[in-house]
Amino acid sequence: MNSISVWLTPKRLLMASVGVALVTIALKTLAWWLTDSVGLLSDAMESLVNLASAMFGLLMVTVAESPPDEDHPYGHHKAEYFSSGFEGILIIVAGLGILWAASHRVFDPQPLEQVGLGLALSVGSSVLNGLLAWVMFRAAREHRSLALEADARHLVTDVWTSIGVVLGIVLVGVTGWLWLDAVVAMAVALNILKEGAHLVWQSSQGLMDEAVESEIQHDIQQVLGQFVYAIDGRDVVRFDHVVTRKAGQRRFVDMHMHMPSNWSLGHAADLRSRVEKALMQAVPGLRATIQLLPDDVEAHFDDPKDAA
Repeated sequence: MNSISVWLTPKRLLMASVGVALVTIALKTLAWWLTDSVGLLSDAMESLVNLASAMFGLLMVTVAESPPDEDHPYGHHKAEYFSSGFEGILIIVAGLGILWAASHRVFDPQPLEQVGLGLALSVGSSVLNGLLAWVMFRAAREHRSLALEADARHLVTDVWTSIGVVLGIVLVGVTGWLWLDAVVAMAVALNILKEGAHLVWQSSQGLMDEAVESEIQHDIQQVLGQFVYAIDGRDVVRFDHVVTRKAGQRRFVDMHMHMPSNWSLGHAADLRSRVEKALMQAVPGLRATIQLLPDDVEAHFDDPKDAA
C-alpha cells in the first residue's frame, strides 16, 4: 500500500465526501431555484442523500475501526455493511421521491428559466463528485472498504443523474417539449433505484458471512499448495474444510491441516506457524485459524448424523 493510500483513509475520504456534499447541495439547489427545473430538483434531492449517506458512513467506519472487546471479540468490522445498506435504502427513498415529483410535471410542464447558469452550476458540482468518486474507488480497493465503495458508487450515480438532467434540459431547449424535463427526471430516478437495490443486496450478503473474493481464494489455495507433499503416493500433509468469510475490511479463513500422527507437537506447531505467516504475506490483513489433525482422522461437520 503506497503512502498516498495510507494518507487517504476511509475516514478522511468520507469527511471529504461530507464537505463536497454540502457544496453540491448549495450549487444544485441554486440551479433549481434559478431554472425551476424538476430535473435539477431531483439532482438536488440526490445530493441531500449524499450528505446523509456520507455522515452515516463516517460513523460506521469509526465504529468498524474500534478494537475487539469482550462483547465483540472478532472486532466491529461488519459495521461497514450497515453503512452500505443504509445508503442503499436512502437512495431508494430518493428515487421514489423523484418519481413522485416528476410524475406531476409530465401533465403540468413548466417553462424553464436562466437555463445557462443553472446548467453551469450543475456541471460544476458533477465534476466535484466525479473526481471524489474516482479517488474513493481507488482507496476502497486498497483498504477493502465497503462503506467507501458504497459512497463512491453513490457519487457516480449522482454524476449520471446530473448528466441525465443536463441532457433533458438541452432537449427541452432544442425541441420546446417541456414535458421532456420530467421524463428525463423519471428515467434518472429508475437508475437511482437500481443502484440503491444493488447496495442493499451487497450489504445483506456481507452480513450473511459471504466468502472472500475469488482472487483471494485463489491466493489462499496457491499458498496451501506449497505445503502439501506426499511420500510413496500418500498425502503426508494436506488441508481440507477450507472455509473463508469476509467482515468489512477483514478477511478470515478456517481449515484443517492433516499430518502424520507420529509428529511431535512442536514439529506440527512449527509447520502451522509457517503456513499462517505465508497466508498473511499473500493476503494482507487475513486472519487464519488452523486446526491440527492426524492424517488418519477426518472431521465431518456437515454429516447429517451430527445434527441428530
